[in-house]
Amino acid sequence: MLQFKNSEKVFAIKGLSQAVEIPFGDQKMIILSGQIPLNKQGELVGKDVKTQTIQIFENIRDILETCGASIDDIIKLGIFTSDISQIALYREARDQFINSNNPPTSTLVEVKGLFRSDVIIEIEVTALVKI
Repeated sequence: MLQFKNSEKVFAIKGLSQAVEIPFGDQKMIILSGQIPLNKQGELVGKDVKTQTIQIFENIRDILETCGASIDDIIKLGIFTSDISQIALYREARDQFINSNNPPTSTLVEVKGLFRSDVIIEIEVTALVKI
């Protein structure tokens, strides 16, 4: 049975769930909505891609923990950025969170724009965890 979840530590956006859990026998897949660099109060964090990425991964961590998972359970990242020239800064921030010896799969796409002009990056996550 699907379970839609939200973390109390992450700003909730009306009209969407932060995560959905899909059971698969003794495992569950967790799919996160695209995460953006907003703090718990809904305020934008950072004007550069590195600071925004750190906030996003903190949100991802909090949502995964709400679902009984961790960053180490991530199997796929989807990264959308409006400025591909800053990808090295994204990677510096990302590597503070993921296991770089066993990194998840990843897709990176440069987009014309995101939902707000001051948001440079948005990250989707798929995780798989034993239950």
